[in-house]
Formats: sequence, structure tokens, C-alpha cells
Amino acid sequence: MANNLFAAIDMGTNAFKLLIVQAHLPGKFIPLLTVKEPVVLGHDSHSSTISTHSQNLSLKSLHNFNKLIQTHTVPPLHTRCVATSAVREARNKAEFIDSVAETTGFKVEVLSGEEEARLSYLGALQFLPVFENLVLNVDIGGGSTEFAIGLRGKVEFCSSLKLGHVTLTRQNFGDEEAERASNMREYIRNVVMESGLIEKVKNFGFEIALGSSGTIRAIEKAVSKGYALDFAENEALFSECKRDWSFSRDELKSVVERLCEGGEGQKVRRDGFFKRRSESIVAGGILLDEIFDLLGIKEMLVSGYGLREGVIADSLAKVFDDGYDLNANARFRSVLQLAARFNCKNKTTSAAEIASIATEIFGGLSKCKELDNNGVNLGVHLDDKDLEYLEAACLLHNIGLSTGKKGYHKKSYHIIMNGNHLHGYSAEEVKLIALLTRHHRKKLPKFDDASFNEFEEEAKQKLKALCAVIRLSVVLHQNGCINYREMDFSHSHEGFELVIGEARVQNQLPGVEQCTADKFALKLRHELEYFKKVFKRELFVKLEASPSCSN
Repeated sequence: MANNLFAAIDMGTNAFKLLIVQAHLPGKFIPLLTVKEPVVLGHDSHSSTISTHSQNLSLKSLHNFNKLIQTHTVPPLHTRCVATSAVREARNKAEFIDSVAETTGFKVEVLSGEEEARLSYLGALQFLPVFENLVLNVDIGGGSTEFAIGLRGKVEFCSSLKLGHVTLTRQNFGDEEAERASNMREYIRNVVMESGLIEKVKNFGFEIALGSSGTIRAIEKAVSKGYALDFAENEALFSECKRDWSFSRDELKSVVERLCEGGEGQKVRRDGFFKRRSESIVAGGILLDEIFDLLGIKEMLVSGYGLREGVIADSLAKVFDDGYDLNANARFRSVLQLAARFNCKNKTTSAAEIASIATEIFGGLSKCKELDNNGVNLGVHLDDKDLEYLEAACLLHNIGLSTGKKGYHKKSYHIIMNGNHLHGYSAEEVKLIALLTRHHRKKLPKFDDASFNEFEEEAKQKLKALCAVIRLSVVLHQNGCINYREMDFSHSHEGFELVIGEARVQNQLPGVEQCTADKFALKLRHELEYFKKVFKRELFVKLEASPSCSN
């Protein structure tokens, strides 16, 4: 739905970036489109004016972004366009902003350094499960570096320094590599010490250091790919390695030392690895190295999200007010990471399709609370958190297949319960998700069993309802002829009805269980009986099978 679509444009010093997402309460958003345009406003930093050439490039990129936003039918009120250091420091920013508004219709928000720091921190929270930690977030941009210390989404301290990887690269620190590096380090140290940043960070303290910028992500990639090692070019050697999204002070120093090595050979190597970012990665690495030393950082976690995602999170918080959970997106990412760890592409696609079916059924059931007076009463109130548990269970129900089909639902349960994989969920929530995967097939759950003792009666009733939905969704998926984009769940005095459109071709994924017509009918009848037992009303399922989908 268009009213669930949001867009953010980041007019950065080193590039312009667009992000379009689909939002889901309590706080998830799913990226639909990301676009990056190589507009480098930082090239004009020496004159403190945005040149005519840069303005023309900017307007062209923003015009392209506007067409993409309109194509996705994102509401204008859900679109934000923010500008950072290069525009903030430009003498002709007012003229530039007016030109953007006149040409594209975008109202540009020129962020203060402090607001940029806050939003970058919010963005990092959407990627990593650090909501409950006192966090120092560092965001190295093209023209400035932002620092924010926050806890549970609230910023305790923030600061912005005019130190950026593009502007540092364009400053004259000498002719020789060693001289440039030494003078650059001295300049960075002087700026940081004169700002009072070190004392303020020490006063507030922090538990975890985060990095949320492209430069820091490039450094982390260099660490994970072994850039500091002589055999880093052997991509195959590292292709199976899982990115840790973190690096230590020693690992950073190893990469920076290699970056600072002179010679044409190292330049060719650097250009090949860092591509477009290679021009300013040396300055970015030196700047980060000095930040580590001056602030006493021993290890840094790295966020795949940054300012754009922070703008999205801030917009959602304003639109949905108390209904928005800043921690929900990072929680859900841990579900996706666990699913990706154990499932191949086909099984992941299958799980996502089952989640689509379950979401449609849940959406129809959750509306029934509005019809209690008309005789449709579920006996339990289903809310957005329950949908989150259901979606998580659908995406994880088949991870146990990684060790074989026999009893895989039990294996899925044990993987979820014993690996500390799901972050941001309470122990009871983790167990609820695990129990849903355990009982998505085979024997029906017995709620007087010891495994359910720790749940209150209301939680048991919700678990029973969610269990009926996931079991039915898994069986419907085994039909193999379902169009997951054409489903409609309705209710009346006679009961519930689920109408599912036919697929043009059979949805047959290798390694994914499907049924013969007779077996499917038997399984469906069994789950519909359980559904009726749980919800006290009959569900009629209408499947329109085409000849190409007959079993």
C-alpha cells in the first residue's frame, strides 16, 4: 500500500543516495529500492561554493530520484530530502536549495551536524541489536565526521567535526606519501583535541563503539577480505568467510598501514579493491585510526545502515508515534540472518511465501475484533507483536532441514532455542517463536504440556491461534499453485473465507515439499478442522486450479 511507503534522499558530500522502503508496524521496514549517484559536492570544498557544474549534476540526479519516487507512488508527505556538510557549509546554499525546490519540488532539510549525528545513530539501531547498550556511533562523511552517544534511541551527547575523507584528501599536506600521512594525522589530532570531544566522550562513556558510514564499511570489508595480507587478491580464499561486521584496533592499523604504502603497484591494488572510493580511502583510514587512538576504541561494530535509514526511522516514529518500535527492525534482521545462515535460496523463498500466506490470514483475523458485536469473536486479541512472532516463525520453520528432513521441525526448534541467534527478543518471545516452528507440522500442540508452563493463559491462547495460522499456511503452500499476490481473507456470520488466485505456472522449487492432490486435500481438511477448533468458526478455502497446475 502506498501509505506504507517512505523515501529518504541523502544529499551527501561524496554521493547522492535514495532509499525507498515499505514500512510495517511495530517498527520493521523493508528496503524496496536503493540508488546511489556519483555527485561529489566535496570537490567544491576549496571555494565553499557549490559550482554551476555540481548544481547541474545535483538537479539531474534529484530529477531521476523524483521519477523513481513517483513510479513507486510514495506519498509526498512520506518523502524527505536531507543535505549534509557540503550544502551546510556552502555560501550559496540558499540559492541552491531554492533551485532544487523549483526544479524537483523537493524541500531540502539542511541538517545541522548534531542532527546528522542523531539520525546516523538511529540508522545504526535499525541494523544492529544494540538498543539496550550505551553506544558511541561514529559516522565519517565526505566533509565532516559525526559522533553520537545514545541509549535506547535517545541521544545523550552528539558532536560534528569538520573532518571528512573528501575534504582531507583535497587538502595539501605535502608531496610525499609519508609526509602527507604524518601531517594529516597531526592536523586531525589538533582538530579533535581543540574541540573538547575527548573529554566529553570520557565523561559520558560508552559500552560499544559503532561505525555507520560507507568509509567504515569499506574498512571492515578490507579487514574481512584480508586486504592487509599479501594474498588478499585471492577472492576465492575469502568468499566463504562470513562478514563479522566488526574489526579491532590492530586489524584497522594493519589495513591503514597497507593503504599508506606508496608506489604505483599499491595504487593499482587500492583502485582495484576500493573502486570509486579509492581516491579518499587513505584519508578515511587515517582519520578512523586517529579516532580509535584518541577515544580509546578497542573494537568497532559496523552498521550496514546509516543516515538514510535514520531519516526513515525518524519519519516512521513521527507518523506512527507511540506505535513505532525503534528496536523492531534490528530484531527482525536477526531473524533474517538466522534464516540465511541455514537455508539455501529456494528454502528461503519458500519460507517467505509461507509468511505471505500467514500474513494475509492474520490480517483478516485481526480485523475480527471490530465485529465482536456481530457474532465474530476470536476470543483473543491479536496485535502487531503477534504478527512479528508469526512472520519470524514462518521464516525460520524450515531451518532444521539443513541436517535432513526427518524431524526437521524439532531441529528448527532446538536451533532457535540453543544458539542465542535472535537478538532483541525476551527469552519468552524466543521460546514462543521456537514453539511455533516446532508445531508447524505433525502432532498438534498440547498446551498442558510442561513446555508451555511458563506462559500465562493469554499467551497460550495467542500461541494456539498463531499455531493454527502457520500450520494452515504451510499446507496451503504445498499445493504449489498459489499466487501469493492474490489472496483475500474475509469473514461473515457463516464463517471465514480465504480466496487464493491461481498461479500461471506451478510454483515448484527444488527441495521444497509439495503434495499430490489427494494428499493435499487430506492435509488441508485436517488443518481446517484444527482452525475451526481454535477460532470456533469454519474457514472456507477457495483455490482456483488451472489445468497447468493439476497434480
